[in-house]
Amino acid sequence: MTKGTISGIKEGSIAAELGLAPGDALLAVNGKPVSDIIDLSFALADEYVELLVAHPGGEEELFEIEKDYDQDLGLEFASAVFDRVRPCANKCVFCFVDQMPKGLRESLYVKDDDYRLSFLYGNFITLTNLGPRDAARIRRLHLSPLYVSVHATDGQIRAALLGNPRAHDIMDRLHALTVDGIELHTQVVLCPGLNDGPVLERTIADLYALAPGVLSLAIVPVGLTRHREKCPPLRGFTPEEAVGVIDTVAAWQRRCRKETGASFVYLADEFYLACGRPIPAYDHYDGFPQLENGVGIVRSFLAEWAETAVPAAGYREPLRIDVVCGASAAGVLAPLLAGLALPNLAVRLIKAENAFFGPAVTVTGLLTGADIIAALKAADGPRDGIIIPGVALRKGENIFLDGLTPDDIATALGRPVRAAHFAADLKGQLAAWR
Repeated sequence: MTKGTISGIKEGSIAAELGLAPGDALLAVNGKPVSDIIDLSFALADEYVELLVAHPGGEEELFEIEKDYDQDLGLEFASAVFDRVRPCANKCVFCFVDQMPKGLRESLYVKDDDYRLSFLYGNFITLTNLGPRDAARIRRLHLSPLYVSVHATDGQIRAALLGNPRAHDIMDRLHALTVDGIELHTQVVLCPGLNDGPVLERTIADLYALAPGVLSLAIVPVGLTRHREKCPPLRGFTPEEAVGVIDTVAAWQRRCRKETGASFVYLADEFYLACGRPIPAYDHYDGFPQLENGVGIVRSFLAEWAETAVPAAGYREPLRIDVVCGASAAGVLAPLLAGLALPNLAVRLIKAENAFFGPAVTVTGLLTGADIIAALKAADGPRDGIIIPGVALRKGENIFLDGLTPDDIATALGRPVRAAHFAADLKGQLAAWR
């Protein structure tokens, strides 16, 4: 039976008054099973609801509730999906999960391709496992926007990239969704020699033709780790090739902005950092529709840093703080930290190489606890405190990809460790460490 395991109860809520507790499981609402929190949100919209709940001992209990229309019950669930997460049926040549080493926590090996998680959290899906009933539900409940991994609109090339012959009909699927009023954010994982060049030009043109149903297109470079023993041969972009991609996309951006007032297609920051090209201006990103995809993070960071005012008083006694980042962020952070002139504050930037995934992975968010410890131990000289990147921690938890925690770093280095989450937090911590 489908059930939603309760993980938390909001204090003072209806659920708390009923005596519900973590570990209880929701079996049905108004006599009908619910498969996810989307179903639940619609079922709980009424002023009278019945909840069938199973307690950990197996006892089932029916609760009759009268409440205000749309009043929240205060339930939190272990997962947004109560049946099972829809798995990915593709064998993408660039799949990052296939490049993960063994021995990590189980959740890191989950390949989800679930339209519900796309609607709820912005997870990218391929649509290859979307059946007629799923499409009908998306239309009926207007689950929009969705986030779709396209990679190529040429059906034959897309099928080869995804290792799935069912991937060829992407344009038909996208067209059907947009005709029904479902808005889409799309992405391309760009691989040299596979879906760049003329293939990329066609992909941009095809997706732009579906605007405004297609809201945006992000182009991100393929990510390659050192754990590719059983993966197809791939390589990253050279700086010269990155320049070519930037120029191609810039031409499309000029056209799109002239015709619609928005860029439509955006490049991940890594392309600009790889070849030393300037990061585009703030307005270029049109509200940052794909920030979580690594598109515009640098520009957003720079803007937030500039807007964050801190006391200029500094410190009465010398304070030495190490700030840790990944290789690609070092060039961005270095001038900012150098320009933070606070009395008695000495800030040292520690660039951590990614030994866990390999030197080709330079983004800060994929640093592990062991990478950070190694970089800090290699840096001679005194330190009073350490600021680590919050983006490298699992969202909502203080844990790195390798299972280490900030406390482990503090123990290894014998200094206090704090995590900074984006620019304002970093600047604020440097100005008010004591």
